[in-house]
Amino acid sequence: MVIAADSVGIVTPRRECFEQPLLLECGRTLPRFELMIETYGTLNADASNAILICHALSGNHHAAGVYHDNDSKAGWWDSCIGRGKAIDTEHFFVVSLNNIGGCNGSTGPTCINPETGRIYGPDFPLVTVRDWVRVQALLSDRLGVAVWHAVVGGSLGGMQAQQWAVDYPERLRHCVVIASTPKLSAQNIAFNEVARQSILSDPDFYGGRYLEHDTYPRRGLILARMVGHLTYLTDEAMKQKFGRDLKSGKFLYGYDVEFQVESYLRYQGEQFSKNFDANTYLIMTKALDYFDPSREYGESLQTALSRATCRFLVVAFTTDWRFAPSRSEEIVDALIANGQHVSYINVDAPQGHDAFLFPIPRYVNALRAFLLPHEGSRHAS
Repeated sequence: MVIAADSVGIVTPRRECFEQPLLLECGRTLPRFELMIETYGTLNADASNAILICHALSGNHHAAGVYHDNDSKAGWWDSCIGRGKAIDTEHFFVVSLNNIGGCNGSTGPTCINPETGRIYGPDFPLVTVRDWVRVQALLSDRLGVAVWHAVVGGSLGGMQAQQWAVDYPERLRHCVVIASTPKLSAQNIAFNEVARQSILSDPDFYGGRYLEHDTYPRRGLILARMVGHLTYLTDEAMKQKFGRDLKSGKFLYGYDVEFQVESYLRYQGEQFSKNFDANTYLIMTKALDYFDPSREYGESLQTALSRATCRFLVVAFTTDWRFAPSRSEEIVDALIANGQHVSYINVDAPQGHDAFLFPIPRYVNALRAFLLPHEGSRHAS
């Protein structure tokens, strides 16, 4: 395979070990933890050109590049990170990590609990967006980054970016919130609960100790992903892609796959179930449910965001009904009411919630322009 000239090329993840206890919002403590990270580009002399990438529910540290010459699957945001891309690694030092509670190398439910010698499984504590941001701040210290040029995230990643602006206002100059929300609606919490119940009710779940039973709640995870994936797509996109097309061209009068859309959803669920941990899925959806930066500020988003001192870029997509543009506009309205710097773009795109993963020209150009150094800020090169 020929690696594209604008790719970050072959990358090697690395493990950062933190031999210190981490007190979590739930009141429990991790005695130690590890993070899998990747970096792209070079940190400049005054460490002013660093950008942190925060991943969404199913994301991880592998945001860009490939692992070897024959690797056919580039990082999940390869379209936006690289030489000359929106997040230009010729100018910026880019950091991507797998959050704790994940299943891609960072400390999570599939790891050994050092206090028991057993796999954590369901004993892994529930973590929150605030916990992740605290860990990311510790990583920042480890990397020598006192102030991020930008913290960037889509969906659940956008929630982390907001939390950064509230909790560590002095440590970022730009905040990019893409296809996100200031907190979940009741409908979104309901979708997450259906997904969780799909996993919890799988007889192979064994109370979360499936690895000890040498099994896996595959059916539950497939169903959870199918439910989630439905919310990422739009009715129009599904109509154009599948319509009511039949897989075999005729009715089979049974309960096996007949419509193309059924085949697609089952395939997505099957693929996801091979690469993701069920306990991690439960943890991630609860982190989504708990997120609400206004909770400690009298339920006022405006008051919470008034702590921020950075510039904001808020991006929404017209067909995203999971986190609709109106939810992004709540963030924008709060910032405007505070007299803070905010740019907002609502991008016309047919991909629904997943649009933030695609290199849509208007979106990419807005991101690139926003990340360029502004007058009065230090040059990121």
